[in-house]
Amino acid sequence: MTFYELMSRAGLECPRELYDREVSGIVTDSRKATQNCIFVCLRGSRYDGHDHIEQAIEAGAAVIVAENVRGVREGGAALTFVDNTRLCASLLYNEWFGRPSDDLTIIGVTGTNGKTSVTNMLNAVFSGAGYPCATVGTLGIYSRGKRLDGTELSVSNMTTPDPETLYGALAQMRSDGVRYVFMEVSSHALVQCRTDAISFDCAVFTNLSEEHLDLHGDMESYYKAKEKLFLQSRRAVVNIDDAAGWRLFRSLRMDADLKKSCSAHTGDFCALFDSHRCAGELLYRVLEGEREYEISLPSLSGEFQVMNSLEAIAVARMYGISPESISSSLASMSGVKGRMERVVAHKDQKIDIFIDYAHTPDALERLLVSAKALKRDVKSKIVLLFGCGGERDRGKRRIMGQVASRLADLVVVTSDNSRGEDPNGIIREILGGIDKEKPYVVIPDRKEAIDRAIREYTDEGDLLLLAGKGHECYEIDRDGVRAFDEREIVRGALTRLYD
Repeated sequence: MTFYELMSRAGLECPRELYDREVSGIVTDSRKATQNCIFVCLRGSRYDGHDHIEQAIEAGAAVIVAENVRGVREGGAALTFVDNTRLCASLLYNEWFGRPSDDLTIIGVTGTNGKTSVTNMLNAVFSGAGYPCATVGTLGIYSRGKRLDGTELSVSNMTTPDPETLYGALAQMRSDGVRYVFMEVSSHALVQCRTDAISFDCAVFTNLSEEHLDLHGDMESYYKAKEKLFLQSRRAVVNIDDAAGWRLFRSLRMDADLKKSCSAHTGDFCALFDSHRCAGELLYRVLEGEREYEISLPSLSGEFQVMNSLEAIAVARMYGISPESISSSLASMSGVKGRMERVVAHKDQKIDIFIDYAHTPDALERLLVSAKALKRDVKSKIVLLFGCGGERDRGKRRIMGQVASRLADLVVVTSDNSRGEDPNGIIREILGGIDKEKPYVVIPDRKEAIDRAIREYTDEGDLLLLAGKGHECYEIDRDGVRAFDEREIVRGALTRLYD
């Protein structure tokens, strides 16, 4: 393929002198550059691709796409300039893989919390109705149940993958005969134009709370990043109980049949809040216009799953799936990994243990409020173990300490992916929000903290929450990445305790 053919298909201007230049592929990492490839220079928070042009040329790159570089030619490779190389990369990868999104119905889910649960519920409901489906998100990329993005030990932390991975995966899904794709769309992806080449058929908004302010700067910019998804979508489903959701819903210029609101009080889809636990099963009723039907979520814990499932139901109804089919699929789906995931690891286990990904103040509060409803009796304690990630939004650390002290009976403060930061420094910032008059302990080593929480700080009937890591099976610190599965650590601690 010539560079001109690729650029023109992507709607980008190509310099006349590059019309006949043959290209063999596209890379955004100079270490992956090959003979006759296109190297697109991306600016990141730590690295700038413009600083690695020479390496790409040495590897044989034929064309360099950049925003600002001195000169017009470097070592035989041609230079072309664009205003936004991130946008250019998405458009080029989309064309390189044959515009796969045009042949798929893609539903994007965005919001601070709940994206993973909603996408997995949608996958269960649509698959249950007989449609071939795929998912893209924090838990990985799956096409008709087959994982496309490697192993469980993935540390990219990209909810929405880079353009090369994303558009390549969409092409594979098309080859697999997938019809519906459910994609978690992060604010990072939206700001960095990773999904700009995709026309979403439907967008879902879960909620908005403080997170990623190290990237966005303020909540208004964070909201605007999320709003962008709905400008790329034909339909919308929005949680209007959330203040940002209500603002978004009112701003949408869509016909009434193309946008639906979800609410516990008033909306197109209402969860009637006589919802309750019945023999361990979460039940509630949906009011859809004049129609009412019951939903059961036996494998899911946490009242927050009511709204998540309501949004999935609203999407499914927009695409014509019957309430009976939806109800059956949700009732039979397994739990979502790392989302209020119950861990039963020993036959003599006398405490309730849950693993959850909660790593924001709002998510932590929802987790603790939900946990209160799961206590065996009024005397049972809620023991919360959590930390905060290094090299991420520092402003939330103190707030999470405040939430923990207010709602947990005992707080165990520990580490959680400290990365290049001093874990003790992170803990000190968390302690700035901890109420020193309430019970808390500090155990920096997370494995030791889990072990001691089980053996020393919980009694029969208590509830232990391990927050922050969720689905992650690794720990990141200054020494790098190592395997770290809380389920295995829990199993070991219970074995030592009872055996």
